[in-house]
Amino acid sequence: MQEICNSMEKAPQRALLKALGLTDEEIAKPLIAVVSAKSEIVPGHAHLDRITDAVKAGIYANGCTPVVVPAIGVCDGIAMGHGGMRYSLPSRELIADGVETMLAGHAFDGAVFVPNCDKIVPGMLMGAARVNIPSVFVSGGPMESGIFKGKRVGLSSVFEGVGAVKNGSMSLDELTALENAACPGCGSCCGMYTANSLNCLCEALGMALPGNGTALAVSSERIRLAKNAGAAVCTLVRDAITPRMIMTKRAFTNALALDMALGASTNTILHLFAIAAECNIQLDLDLVQSISDQTPTLCKLSPSTDVDMEQLGLAGGVMAVLHELAKKNLIDGSAHTVHGCALADDYEHAHVLNTAVISKIDSPISPVGGLAVLRGNLAEAGAVVKRSAVDKSMLAFTGKAKCFNCEEDAVSAIYGGRIKKGDVIVIRYEGPAGGPGMREMLSPTSALVGMGLDKDVALITDGRFSGATRGAAIGHVSPEAAADGKIALVADGDVIKIDIPGGRLNLDVPAKTLQARQKKLRPKDKDVSGWLLRYQNLVTSASTGAVLKKKF
Repeated sequence: MQEICNSMEKAPQRALLKALGLTDEEIAKPLIAVVSAKSEIVPGHAHLDRITDAVKAGIYANGCTPVVVPAIGVCDGIAMGHGGMRYSLPSRELIADGVETMLAGHAFDGAVFVPNCDKIVPGMLMGAARVNIPSVFVSGGPMESGIFKGKRVGLSSVFEGVGAVKNGSMSLDELTALENAACPGCGSCCGMYTANSLNCLCEALGMALPGNGTALAVSSERIRLAKNAGAAVCTLVRDAITPRMIMTKRAFTNALALDMALGASTNTILHLFAIAAECNIQLDLDLVQSISDQTPTLCKLSPSTDVDMEQLGLAGGVMAVLHELAKKNLIDGSAHTVHGCALADDYEHAHVLNTAVISKIDSPISPVGGLAVLRGNLAEAGAVVKRSAVDKSMLAFTGKAKCFNCEEDAVSAIYGGRIKKGDVIVIRYEGPAGGPGMREMLSPTSALVGMGLDKDVALITDGRFSGATRGAAIGHVSPEAAADGKIALVADGDVIKIDIPGGRLNLDVPAKTLQARQKKLRPKDKDVSGWLLRYQNLVTSASTGAVLKKKF
């Protein structure tokens, strides 16, 4: 932006800035974009104007000039279970494109990103990496838990409540009371779901200040954090520190280690791969598995338990978890952060304050990480499962396939009583290209929990799962059905063997039988138009982050 201030030829551009009410003094200072996802449809975004005002105050107080610019966002919870969910993952690309367009098009000197919710955080991180101007992230923060019958509840509780009504263990009046209590106000949904997972990972990546993942949306701590983010970006601008100087390979391995320790959402794998690609860094599932094998699980949070984000923060937060991991050299503390220091400087004074929430490194919940990669003839390029949310009885499971070519048919079968103990539900043609859009499958997994089948039935899909999912839910199966993956060849009654500790996912059908089925297979046509048609033709495999092709 400084070229606009110092050049006589840029008088027309300065005239337009003055039309905004900016003075010569404000124009002469570094111009900082405050990229806000504020909207009135997403609960995680409803309060972001309050956060952006605090960011602006921090920027003004430290000698720079803030200007708010918009970003779009889809509420995954509202989009769940219908065609709107096809737009959720693709929106990540639109957000990244929008960030690139707004920041590069207006020659900003720096940016503070104010996201919340699932695709908005990674989309903004991708855009920040592309434009590569000094940037800081401060999320809108997590929602408080609701209270129902004396217990903490959240959005996933309501999804599971629908199944409970279907099987007669909950009344419709009770479901209505739960619906009224579960989401008490603004913020990203209260558990270690995708949005909160990513907001925590931003701390490990070095792109957000400590507390970003856990300070509640309604807290004064969140406002102070926003002001400090505004101050931090001014320092980064003066020191010319950019996102790709912070988001290095060691930053991503730190984020993956934290991911495993927290038992975060499987979606983080998709998003970390996509963000890394924008930084010209290649991550793969072998690296994910390697880090998972050596990183213990230290937290068991909602939806696996009723421990929420507020309790994680009170127990010491992300920095306490990183400090524990660092004791076993599982974190590279020399990585840089937007705080202007090494990551170790941020976590060295953080300590676990409640071992019921954050386990000590010498007495972990599990010796291995919360996520696992599975391979086999049913997932030759890999699949991902949140093993920390799987009942021990389901870690090794053999069952017979019940196949569905869309989510809605599977949900209908679950509620219709057509799924029995010992079944393996297979939902296909829901992958990045096959969906298109790789819909989240919270509705069927919640239906299984609500119907009391989550410890007796597995679910496999080339789609993906909400961070609110629990049970033996295996997603991201690659190659997907639309790319001639073996998942397209599964027939009802086929035996499927799941071995999560061994990292295996196999279809127990002779190769000759599969070859015969392959010859008869006909591609499934989808009535796709608009942006989704372009997305379908450009998107790559889930095993590489479902990013868009860069060469045509």
